[in-house]
Amino acid sequence: MRFMFVGDSCTIGQAGDHTWRYRMWQHLEAALPGRYEIVGPRTELYDSVADAPVSHAYADPAFPAPARRHLAGWGEGWLHMAPLIGEAVTATGADVLLVSLGLIDLGFYTNSAQTVENTRAFVAAARAANPRVRAVVMPVIPNVRATYDPPFAAECERFNELLAKAVADLDTAASPLLLATPPEPYDLPTDTYDGTHPGPSGEHKLAASFASAMHQAWGLGTAYAGPYGGR
Repeated sequence: MRFMFVGDSCTIGQAGDHTWRYRMWQHLEAALPGRYEIVGPRTELYDSVADAPVSHAYADPAFPAPARRHLAGWGEGWLHMAPLIGEAVTATGADVLLVSLGLIDLGFYTNSAQTVENTRAFVAAARAANPRVRAVVMPVIPNVRATYDPPFAAECERFNELLAKAVADLDTAASPLLLATPPEPYDLPTDTYDGTHPGPSGEHKLAASFASAMHQAWGLGTAYAGPYGGR
């Protein structure tokens, strides 16, 4: 099985991060040893000094280079990934997409209705490249901005409603779509380092949500080990 991580700044991470991708790699190593591959056209972290994705300074230097692959970008959302996903799936042979997008769209680029249309375009492009592709999609987890910007908080809530409907509408037996359950609890002061980007506990919780969705719905892999399993 070929897994591809697709996401924004919370998925690419920045220099010095482990990333939730790393936590998922650890889980896959335990759950599907020798039976999976992580694929994607990128491997870098974001470098805040260079203001570009040019860093390879992962918190664990032993994180294997092949497992660092992804399709994620700082400041990139559904708007940016919909035009890229078809080529990425074709080039990598990705079977399973683990997708966490939407926060940056709603924060800077598109409203909830426009964002979900880009979600639908993303799914269509992925399926054109691989008609049997599977995907697990994480709803938007509102960041600290939602605590002081009610219209933004409302757009996040509305998008998640539209996303749930889109996933239900687009789900098929040949190309299953899953809506992951967001981590609960997810505490911004402790699970992120800046009110948006996951710290170590947040990384584990995100990975656990994706792992639980695949295990419970598809019987793929195992439950997530440790204190965050089942969340």
